[in-house]
Amino acid sequence: MFRKRINYYIDNNRSSSISFYKRGCSIFCGASLVAISLQLFLVKNYVIDGGVIGISIILSHITRQEVGLFLLLLNTPFFIIGYSYLGKRFLALSLFAILVLSVGTYVLEPYPALTHQPLLVIILGGIILGLGVGITIRFGGCLDGTEVLAILFSKRSRFSIGQYILFLNFFIFSSSIYIFGLKEAIYSLATFFVAYKTIDFSIHHA
Repeated sequence: MFRKRINYYIDNNRSSSISFYKRGCSIFCGASLVAISLQLFLVKNYVIDGGVIGISIILSHITRQEVGLFLLLLNTPFFIIGYSYLGKRFLALSLFAILVLSVGTYVLEPYPALTHQPLLVIILGGIILGLGVGITIRFGGCLDGTEVLAILFSKRSRFSIGQYILFLNFFIFSSSIYIFGLKEAIYSLATFFVAYKTIDFSIHHA
């Protein structure tokens, strides 16, 4: 699955008829959906995602700072590093997506979670998160800088992109056990599964 996602990033001929304006509007919608999922379903229920989003949620909980601040600070260096390999269009769209996500999480932060029912959090939060990420990827952007890093590392080692991502996420979810508890870590893994199934569907069937 990760290999399919990377093909979307590096194929500069993909959907060349789509204007940059339409890409920007679509990515704005995608990043906004991710912000809704994070602030109205996941963060306030101590449920995390993988990658930079998960790390940002953990750091936000520890420091009591806005999650959007960490999303912006942690993601930006990865995208700048990946600029030479993935191109300036990818960089521009991805930085725009991260900016929208950061502002969106800041605006929605004062609002309470829409539900505290675990099943609804996992299903609705996971679907909305996956749909938002999938739309962003489909139109040429990215919301998680760790995937960019995984691309670059995989080119210089015998490990695959998926293996790097899985290793990092294993560390993140393991850390969440000590910070939020075992139950929340299990909910996070379930949400992660729902989200990535939705990402795959939204990329290839939307």
